[in-house]
Amino acid sequence: MVFLQASRRRKPVVPIRLAQPQPEIVPMSAVFSPPPAALPTDKELVLKVIPMPADTNGNGDIFGGWVMAQVDLAGSVLPARYIQGRMATVAVNEFIFKQPVRVGDILSFFSAITRVGNTSVTVEVEVYAERFTDQGRYVKVTEARLTYVAIDEQGRPRPVPRHNAPA
Repeated sequence: MVFLQASRRRKPVVPIRLAQPQPEIVPMSAVFSPPPAALPTDKELVLKVIPMPADTNGNGDIFGGWVMAQVDLAGSVLPARYIQGRMATVAVNEFIFKQPVRVGDILSFFSAITRVGNTSVTVEVEVYAERFTDQGRYVKVTEARLTYVAIDEQGRPRPVPRHNAPA
């Protein structure tokens, strides 16, 4: 008697997979872009400007010094109303670059007076960029606090008129 042995093929072992939550797929633009910002309602819009290619640094972003100059101009608008005469920037108390500014961004500068002293006025300035490629979406790019001093014709500090001080 001859026994024929049936060929046994082994079935491949398939690991059992337990149900695992799938990772959320996040687009790269969401990782590298800040969330859109709401424009401030407690500050006054004092300046809008569009930076140009001549304002760029070696990396192709807008030069920080250019942004600082624009913030100084924007920051001086409200103090000028109260000081009523010559004034000078006496201090940049704080200046924070939060995001790069790009060519073609529409920059909006918002300001509010935070303190009126005997001879000086301090303001906060926030800068928001409406990205050229994503209009209608604002990103906070800079915030600063500056102090301006009222000066007389000889450049000496003089009192800020009290009747113009904010309530």
